[in-house]
Amino acid sequence: MLALDAEDEAGARRHAREQGVSVVSIAPERASLAKLSGSRVRFSLLLFTQEFVSLLEAGLGAREALEALAGKSRDDGAATLRGVLADINSGLTLSQAFERAGNAFPPLFVATVRASERTGDMQMALARYTDYLGQVERLRGKVTNALVYPVMLALVGAAVSAFLLLYVVPRFGRIYDDMGRDLPFLSRMLMKTGELLSQNATVALAAVAAAAFFGWRLAKKPAVRDRLTRAAWATPRIGQAIRLYHLAQFYRSMGMLLKGGMPIVPSLGLARDLLAQAMRPGVDQARARIAEGIPASVALSDAGLATSVALSLLRVGEKSGQLGDMMERVAIFHDAELARRIELATRLFEPLLMAAIGVVIGALVVLLYLPVFELANSLQ
Repeated sequence: MLALDAEDEAGARRHAREQGVSVVSIAPERASLAKLSGSRVRFSLLLFTQEFVSLLEAGLGAREALEALAGKSRDDGAATLRGVLADINSGLTLSQAFERAGNAFPPLFVATVRASERTGDMQMALARYTDYLGQVERLRGKVTNALVYPVMLALVGAAVSAFLLLYVVPRFGRIYDDMGRDLPFLSRMLMKTGELLSQNATVALAAVAAAAFFGWRLAKKPAVRDRLTRAAWATPRIGQAIRLYHLAQFYRSMGMLLKGGMPIVPSLGLARDLLAQAMRPGVDQARARIAEGIPASVALSDAGLATSVALSLLRVGEKSGQLGDMMERVAIFHDAELARRIELATRLFEPLLMAAIGVVIGALVVLLYLPVFELANSLQ
């Protein structure tokens, strides 16, 4: 029995043949404790591209650079790079070898390499792709960071409310029962709710966990995600922000591909998948019109893929012959606009969320002490 590290069955058979082993049967290895715990490092395209460009700048050829990276790699990229090297040794071009590697190298990366093979500036093309990945990650980071604080705030508010309902309210209820006084209606309902939740705390927590789990599973279904996406697009401000996010990625990838020497029509086909589903028909329409000879600025504007600022920059790029540079400027403009909207939304949403949490917790506290206030008034 021979253990091989490969992405799939075809890769395992290829590695076995390289070692002179005849394959009778192949079975996946059972997951080890490290794999089950998630400690295994996955293949990082950004890290690979940065290291690959550094080795090319140092004077190594593409094959020598891949051999060096495959030799030092300790993650899933080792098997991937060995497969790429085997395909190159069999006579395939570098872009074809990357394309055969599966999901490790996205079509945009493969297209960048293929264009650089025609122009002969692979080092510069991959450096642009590295900058592209870094800019996309920064854009995603801005969106993620904008969501972290509100989510944490909501979780803390929910935890405090749960503590009051499960621990504090039942104890106040027993005190009021010992006093034998009639409680206000809202306070009485709160005491009964707290007592019910306290007596069935395990069931309540299990119900919340089950609801969260099934909600997460439901949200992963394509039909549900499609409905949620349509609802988000229908919301004026949220829909505009989502549109800007996708357009920024679209124009950045287009600028990179055009500067790398790829024609605009194939570039549109590759950048199409970076857009939301609702915007892809517009790309198909623009591709058809550009293929007929219509200027890119007009075609993209008519397809609803160019804002007024983008349209002006695209016209300048067409006149100066620097359409790729202008598309990158459009992406930078959209990034700045999206960052401004995220900052404004965060500044408005966080105080509103804090106010809502304060109202809920404050209402619980007031209802807890309302009988005490009434007792004090009666004593006076």
